[in-house]
Amino acid sequence: MAKESFDKEIQFLRLLALTGGGYDRQQFAGRLGISVHTFDKTVRRLREVSGDADFADLFRYGYADSAEPVLLFLYRAKSMKESESRRLPILLTALRDNPQTAAELLDACCESLPLDAAMPDEKTIRSDLRYLEEIGVVRREPGGRPYRYVLNNELTDCLSRKELIDLYEFVDIMANTQIPSVQGYLLRDNLKKALRSAIPEDEWNDGLLEPFAYKYHYDARILDEAHLYTLLSTIRRRRRISFQYFSPKNRKSYSAKDTNPLFGRENEPRREATLPLKIVYDHQYGRWYLIGAASKGRIVKFRMEGMIEIAEEDAVPEPYFAARQEQLEEKMRYSWLIDTGETVTVRARFYRPLDGQADFIEERVRLQGQWGEIKEETPESFVYEIQVNGVTEIRPWLRGFGSSCEVLEPADLRQSFIEEWKEIGDYYEPSV
Repeated sequence: MAKESFDKEIQFLRLLALTGGGYDRQQFAGRLGISVHTFDKTVRRLREVSGDADFADLFRYGYADSAEPVLLFLYRAKSMKESESRRLPILLTALRDNPQTAAELLDACCESLPLDAAMPDEKTIRSDLRYLEEIGVVRREPGGRPYRYVLNNELTDCLSRKELIDLYEFVDIMANTQIPSVQGYLLRDNLKKALRSAIPEDEWNDGLLEPFAYKYHYDARILDEAHLYTLLSTIRRRRRISFQYFSPKNRKSYSAKDTNPLFGRENEPRREATLPLKIVYDHQYGRWYLIGAASKGRIVKFRMEGMIEIAEEDAVPEPYFAARQEQLEEKMRYSWLIDTGETVTVRARFYRPLDGQADFIEERVRLQGQWGEIKEETPESFVYEIQVNGVTEIRPWLRGFGSSCEVLEPADLRQSFIEEWKEIGDYYEPSV
């Protein structure tokens, strides 16, 4: 897929996941900043990619059967051109049984491809083999020219059936609970095919593919991983980037590019420019953030879901990059997530469970409370203290403890929690 096309489809799928089909065509196109005609073309493209599956059904909530990564097909479509999607399966099938040369694989392709397909030449086949060897799918056999290649499936071939099932279950739970997860989904999909090949049809049980019900799905989180490795690469190589950015306050999440310069839009979003320094993931809301340095060294933050049309720019000297990273680390020393505001001391009293229950409150505070410390302890409660940049990011965490948490300091945070509880009480008072 072209880069702009993939950006558009990312935003399309994100909006579909968030609205659950609640928009009509006109509303959907308006929110994306595209025409209804472009909207229809995008729908047709996604239907082609998803094959027989109705991609709208993929976003309907079903906890127990949510193991299939609903966006996996989009990553496949991005990574392969149409000609590659026809050619590579033929190469892999031919290499499954016997080592073959590029010339032999060319013959296999010419015999198997449809008459209307573009026929590859030997140079194309060699390029495919280099790519497949680089990513570990095939390996080159020892010996001189002409080189012979074979499918590199030793990992699955050397495992017993039980070991293969154990590996599949491990990858399944890791892909669904850890980040980043797209590679895990791809590996899970490959292991699923290996399982089907290893187990005879009469012994097959669909339950093998759904070993666990526990999932950690944020569709937008998975979509944002499309940008993750591009940005990590720019950080590693100290390169600036430019991109269009749609902030959360913007009613649109995408803007189609005009192909005719005479009809350029006056309100087209301006391009941002930054030097990427760090990527942060927010477990609370399933969001990715890019933190960078603007042209004059100012720290800037972007939600990755609003970034499209990312382009690499010039590289910066290593001393300059190191200085900006050191500046960022100093500013974020007390950041609960990414806040670089004024540092305040937060003190809260946590009440332990009653009736001899396991003290899950203290366990959770010690696990999630980052660098905060427990200062005072009694059999009934304990006081937690932390220095943190601002209180905005720590609020949801404190609120999540409900009545088991009493904020002591700062006074304005304590008062805001009191007002919140009064408001909640007013909501429920008439029905109590």
